[in-house]
Amino acid sequence: MKALVTGATGFVGSHLAEALRRRGDDVTALVRSPRKAEALGPLGVRAVAGDLDDAASLARAVEGQDVVFHVAGLVAARSEGEFMRCNRDGTASLVAAAAAAGTPRFVLVSSMAAGGPATPGAPLTGTEPARPVTAYGRSKLAAETAVTAGSLPWVIVRPPTVYGPRDREVLKVFRMARLGVAPVFGDGSQQLSAVHGADLADALAAAGTAAATVGKVYYACHPEISTSAEFVRAVGTAMGRRVALVPVPGPVGRVLLAVTEASARLAGQATILTRDKANEFFQEAWIGDPGPLTRDSGWRARHDLVSGLADTYRWYRDAKWL
Repeated sequence: MKALVTGATGFVGSHLAEALRRRGDDVTALVRSPRKAEALGPLGVRAVAGDLDDAASLARAVEGQDVVFHVAGLVAARSEGEFMRCNRDGTASLVAAAAAAGTPRFVLVSSMAAGGPATPGAPLTGTEPARPVTAYGRSKLAAETAVTAGSLPWVIVRPPTVYGPRDREVLKVFRMARLGVAPVFGDGSQQLSAVHGADLADALAAAGTAAATVGKVYYACHPEISTSAEFVRAVGTAMGRRVALVPVPGPVGRVLLAVTEASARLAGQATILTRDKANEFFQEAWIGDPGPLTRDSGWRARHDLVSGLADTYRWYRDAKWL
């Protein structure tokens, strides 16, 4: 199979490129940074320089592909318009280029944020009406609309919390846990689904090839559900440390996030820690049901939280990130 991967130099995209190459697929990566793309060379991945705003590079990248895996996206922005320009408009441009080149299957890596929060004890399946609560979530839902409105056969995958080797977000939790103290938003009872990066890569590869997945929205995660407090404690356990949790009430958390956002703006930077993000941090549940994807593709997550976090810690330690 010939596959194009956007975002292949990032966390999820690099795992996907590895998974596809292990299967023997011919992989092309659309890359903005030639320096970062050097890591793809030993895998046998062909790099095409360009980005989602460059129609010529998109045309070169999609030519002859059987599947397009759109992983690239913006997770931190200074405005909703900035989110939309990348996540919605960039996706629409890639869909148009792929459609002009033929009829490859289009697999969009969306986000659980696009579907919105769940009710505790009732994991989302992908068939519910979407109700995103942040600008990021709305931009990812708009990206989904750009895909479903096109002419290509499509699959949408909404990952929840993703962790594993090369991830820099959960790394922050590890660094706090190393100190023996870590904050949790609310009282720590928020229910969470999670997926190891390598498992998500396998899920995307399966979604890109199984006949029954076309035209459907899936949540790719391990079936176990943990609370935010349990997740942090599991990080501590992976490191052999006991972690004291510091609950952060809603009003306090919103103030702290406002300060973080303001500081980033003064520095001319974007941060994921914003006032808007509080609308996700203080929900009761972000949980998904992987059953439909297992049913249609045969995929199952191999890493539960204990084994997955242990694997992640080993990688961080060996890579000297911790």
